[in-house]
Amino acid sequence: MLPAVMSGILHDPTMSDVGTTAIAAAVRTALAGGLGVDESSLALRTELYDELGADSIAVMEVLCRLEDQLGIELPESNSFAIELRTVGDVVEAFQSRAKRSTV
Repeated sequence: MLPAVMSGILHDPTMSDVGTTAIAAAVRTALAGGLGVDESSLALRTELYDELGADSIAVMEVLCRLEDQLGIELPESNSFAIELRTVGDVVEAFQSRAKRSTV
């Protein structure tokens, strides 16, 4: 389950607002560029595969770029990428691993 949404940005009270906002912004920018969509059209509930027409290869490419940019590693499996169904799922995946690396 995703943390509460606050002002259009995913908000997790256990993380700093700066880190949360930076991750959410980076995810939106990377997804928009990688999938060729307008960043302003991406909400946390936007479906990657159904609404945006992404395929698993495109999503994996975006995830790899985000890993490099954010310095956060995700599991290296296609099944993991397929389980990330929404923009919010991608944000949560990076946020949860960022939180683990700071604990």
